[in-house]
Amino acid sequence: MTDQHPQDAPSPWQPPETLADRELRQRAIKRLKDKRDLKAHILAYVTVNLLLVGIWAATGAGFFWPVFPLLGWGIGLAFHIWDVVSPEPGPREIEAEMERLRTRHP
Repeated sequence: MTDQHPQDAPSPWQPPETLADRELRQRAIKRLKDKRDLKAHILAYVTVNLLLVGIWAATGAGFFWPVFPLLGWGIGLAFHIWDVVSPEPGPREIEAEMERLRTRHP
């Protein structure tokens, strides 16, 4: 026996999914995947660089050489963050770009 209540049951009739709904769903899935990938990138960055700093500390803590991978990889991570969190172009920006393309390539 299950503990389901009638109000918890899925509706037997679902409205047909429109093209706009499908496109919105695909964009949402892509955005969620991009966010998950960014979290994995940040986790890898922190883990690997903590390991490198640990190696530096364990080998005498001379010149702080981990600064090179920290900065180099950090630049790539910053661009990845920018790509995920920056807003998508709005309708005005898209229209302006289309107009520029029309005037350049008749």
